[in-house]
Amino acid sequence: MKLVRDLCCACALLLVLAGTVRAEGFALNEWSARGVSLAGGLVGRADDVSALAYNAAGITQLPGTHVMAGMAFIAPMGTIDADLGRDGKHDTTTKPATFYAPHGFISHQLNDDFWLGLGVFSRFGIGNSYSQDWVGRYNVYDVGLQTVSFVPTVAWKINDMFSVSAGLEVLYAGVYMGSKIPTVGRTGRGPDNDMQLQGDGWGVGAQFGLHMRFNDQWSVGLAYKSQVTLNIDGDVEFSRQGEPNLLASVMHKVPEARNCGANATVQLPDSLALGVAYKPLDNLSFEVGAVWTRWSTYNALNIYMDSGYAAINDKAARDGMNFNASVEYKPLDWWALRAGVSYETPVLNEKHADFLMPTYGRTTLSLGTGVKWNDLTLDFAYAHLWINSMDYGQTDAAGLLAGPGSTSSITNARSKDVVANIYMFSVGYSF
Repeated sequence: MKLVRDLCCACALLLVLAGTVRAEGFALNEWSARGVSLAGGLVGRADDVSALAYNAAGITQLPGTHVMAGMAFIAPMGTIDADLGRDGKHDTTTKPATFYAPHGFISHQLNDDFWLGLGVFSRFGIGNSYSQDWVGRYNVYDVGLQTVSFVPTVAWKINDMFSVSAGLEVLYAGVYMGSKIPTVGRTGRGPDNDMQLQGDGWGVGAQFGLHMRFNDQWSVGLAYKSQVTLNIDGDVEFSRQGEPNLLASVMHKVPEARNCGANATVQLPDSLALGVAYKPLDNLSFEVGAVWTRWSTYNALNIYMDSGYAAINDKAARDGMNFNASVEYKPLDWWALRAGVSYETPVLNEKHADFLMPTYGRTTLSLGTGVKWNDLTLDFAYAHLWINSMDYGQTDAAGLLAGPGSTSSITNARSKDVVANIYMFSVGYSF
């Protein structure tokens, strides 16, 4: 019976973490209001303290001490069109919800050659919520993942043209998830059991930057963020313990629901960003760039139990590309206007898609403004994301296809009208 209980717990943790750590919908780049309004176009510019997130080598352009802090408010929404066969089609829209991504930066010039900095920001995150009785509740009805990276950095100005940086990334992650489990009673199907998972963990990586300022008009930046091995420890709890569960994901066995602990190791991907900035006038600048993210390194998730039982879930994600372009114009010395656009290629494998974040590539349009008063800056940004539809006809993810003959069986599903709105502000001060 202990093996059966371990199988139940392993599948529960596998379901939440496998869906949470994935694809372009899981990566964040909302690291400052100016950066968001420029669609991430601060790799080549890298001329404010939020460069600690985009390309830290650029802080060698900042004399003295600079600080910045702010918050992003992210509001996703989408609809799942599910075909239940004999029960017809059902459209389910995610609940209105807002998720938060804070950021904070400080840089200090030690001398003519060296700068120190500390960045605190979120590189990965996800959030979604459905009604508890929706047709995909056996996959998920509520999920959230929040990460915070702490990155102490040193930057070296080699000469007037070249600067480099290196930083140690310490990443914290917290995750929660709720889903329903179908049960078996003496006379057939019983009421759903509620499963809740909460867990957290830490990982360590590195970040490197290169900034090349060829003249007053042209500059180029490169930024590399390494892989991070994230170790998650979690607790799985059921609303009613001891009840038999109908779980096809454990090869048609009927385990009992028992609270337990479990852990997983997840390999977060590395990325390489390139930005080319052009400043034809003192009050006008452009940047084009690209970010390559090696999501193919996330191809499986290993679950380990105290009993020694292990489970592997194949995700087979694809490497992704983000292409961006931006413009910044200052009609007055104290006022800036900004706009940007970006496109991200799909990385989610359709054969393993789930409902945690219905996403399959996305296009972003962003706008922003900033004002400066003496040493104080205040920036605002808005971004709208159009997220491509996902077809779930080929997926093997747990809880999506309940099996033939079930009144809740999803024979086919497709996401539609999936969007997200991002509202953001940053406050900065120079000493």
